[in-house]
Amino acid sequence: MLDPYIPLVLMFALAFGFAVFSVAIAPLVGPRRYNKAKLDAYECGIEPSPPPVTGGGRMPVAYYLTAMMFILFDIEMVFLFPYAVSADSLGMWGVAAVVLFVVSFGLADIYLWRRGGLDWN
Repeated sequence: MLDPYIPLVLMFALAFGFAVFSVAIAPLVGPRRYNKAKLDAYECGIEPSPPPVTGGGRMPVAYYLTAMMFILFDIEMVFLFPYAVSADSLGMWGVAAVVLFVVSFGLADIYLWRRGGLDWN
């Protein structure tokens, strides 16, 4: 009865075993040539300019707004594309759901606009 699933279970077990083995063996066989550059934060291979603020300096809000904008537009397109493909078969409930979806994302867009997330300085 479960015979067709044996290869799938074996493949997952093999993948899990390989992942655990790779993580466990890497510190033992990997190179140990540590230097100052490898222990510093990665900054495109050059020294950061200006130097990073020690003690938890504040990040500008624009970074967070840009990330929020990307996620917002990405999710909006991912969920609106299937509606666009099958809009005629959804009926009025589908239209109401999409209107509610677009209004909620419109509110998020207005928030971004008011906070200055769309001003590219």
